[in-house]
Amino acid sequence: MRGLKFTLGALALLASTVSAHAFDTRASAAYVMDYNTGTVLMAKNADEPMPPASMSKLMTLYMAFEALANDRNGSFTLDTLLPVSAAAQAYGGSTMFLEAGERVSVEDLLRGIIVLSGNDATVVIAEALGGTEARFSQMMTTRAQQMGMTNSTFTNSNGWPKAGHLMSVRDLGLLTTKLIQDYPQFYPMFAEEEFLFDAKEPANRFNRNPLLTLGVGADGLKTGHTQEAGYGLVGSAKQGDRRIIFVLSGLETAEERARESETITNWAFRQFAQTELGKAGTVIAEAQVSIGAEPTVGLELAEDLSVLIPVNSLEPLVAEVVYTGPIKANFTKGDEIAELLIMPEGLPETRVPLVADRTVAPYGFVARMVAAAQHIVARINAGPAPEAS
Repeated sequence: MRGLKFTLGALALLASTVSAHAFDTRASAAYVMDYNTGTVLMAKNADEPMPPASMSKLMTLYMAFEALANDRNGSFTLDTLLPVSAAAQAYGGSTMFLEAGERVSVEDLLRGIIVLSGNDATVVIAEALGGTEARFSQMMTTRAQQMGMTNSTFTNSNGWPKAGHLMSVRDLGLLTTKLIQDYPQFYPMFAEEEFLFDAKEPANRFNRNPLLTLGVGADGLKTGHTQEAGYGLVGSAKQGDRRIIFVLSGLETAEERARESETITNWAFRQFAQTELGKAGTVIAEAQVSIGAEPTVGLELAEDLSVLIPVNSLEPLVAEVVYTGPIKANFTKGDEIAELLIMPEGLPETRVPLVADRTVAPYGFVARMVAAAQHIVARINAGPAPEAS
């Protein structure tokens, strides 16, 4: 294995004079990720299953969005009216004040879950898609596992306290990423600050997300609170071209949740910057070639390279080219033959594939004969060696 370590020279970033400070949240569990690069900025007890409270409604919403996207016969659309059962009406806590026997559109139910955090609304969706809430909960668990959420199990549709209903903050971060990526047509609902469903309950119309009105670029997603779980928030914000996703859980009050959410948002945007390091086709290094028609090959970026770095790092950005060498010939332009390992200060390393900048064929029999003939001709043209005197 060959490794070539270097400061990113022409691609380098100039370090400034103050080290980026770490942020220690008061939340019992936290996860912060830069959406654009996938860089994890913070992971505190990130893989520990915990009661997620209403934040787990995001999984119900994902299942509903998926059903809407996959509908082929008009049986589940935004305009579809779904019946409210007695079981749905019976749920306490946050509610849309649905009444058994009435029928409510899917679109209103989705807004009722997102803006009003209606426990009753999730049950209506669950019964429509799974037959019963219990069956739908099993479907949620199965789908979550398929999506890579390995620390999540569901026993209901809304996060009502019950043994075995658990999620990790990393899983909630993954789910948020999937919601944004897979269903951008529905994501704007998460930024809505008000939704008045029942005119008899005008006070029940405000979104509980404390970041939406603060001007920090927040556009989602979901709060959560039970006595066991504490106060939590799954949030996302976008400033310029950058987006962050964060999950906080286990805070003591709603006020503390609001303060920590704003602080962590500002920290993530101010302390880190996404920086372009090179365009596709930029040659990063040269590697020796074994038994090839050419002695070396350029190792170039297959795609434009952008990484997240601390804005006030004391150290220059260091990278290492890694490959097994010399590289045996018989590869074509664009084949992945090496890796660029980037090591920003205080952040996880990033591995970027490097590809061959040209095709190099093996140095076969005919080529060896041609080379030998050229060598003989060169010696003849040089004339006889001078005799010793």
